Amino acid sequence: MDDINILEHFKGAPGLRIFGLGPNYKPSRGLEQLQNLLTKNSSWAQERDVRDLKTMLARSSVVISLWSQDKLIGFGRANTDEIFRAVLWDIIIEKDFQNLGLGKKIVHKLLTNPLISNVQRIYIMTTHCESFYEKIGFRNASDQMLMIYDKTIDILNINHVKNI
Repeated sequence: MDDINILEHFKGAPGLRIFGLGPNYKPSRGLEQLQNLLTKNSSWAQERDVRDLKTMLARSSVVISLWSQDKLIGFGRANTDEIFRAVLWDIIIEKDFQNLGLGKKIVHKLLTNPLISNVQRIYIMTTHCESFYEKIGFRNASDQMLMIYDKTIDILNINHVKNI
């Protein structure tokens, strides 16, 4: 594990987003590697294209990437208002590198980032990894309910309303 580098990107991850930079500011096709990492190692991010990944990165407050030499093996990001709320997103580790504590390192870097470290509440949504997040201090928010607005249903026709 000595050859693993964890990168804390600038807000919006311009090096990764614009130039595809990896460790040591070396061009590493970072966006293509991110798309590949998400496609091969998730059930929730398989349809993301490079253009949308660029937008996602540009609008992320904190971006962390994990590299083994010039190969992207882990990723995580967060959005925050820097005082009341933050949400962690897209935390993922390449399958061959799982169970080595690397996911915990990504979460730790996200939580200790200055933009997030003083936030009152930090949220994460997960589909299959509840036990992982519980082990590092997250709890089920039984006093809150996750609600989703599905744009494919759009009962309010919000996409067709001009002015209310």
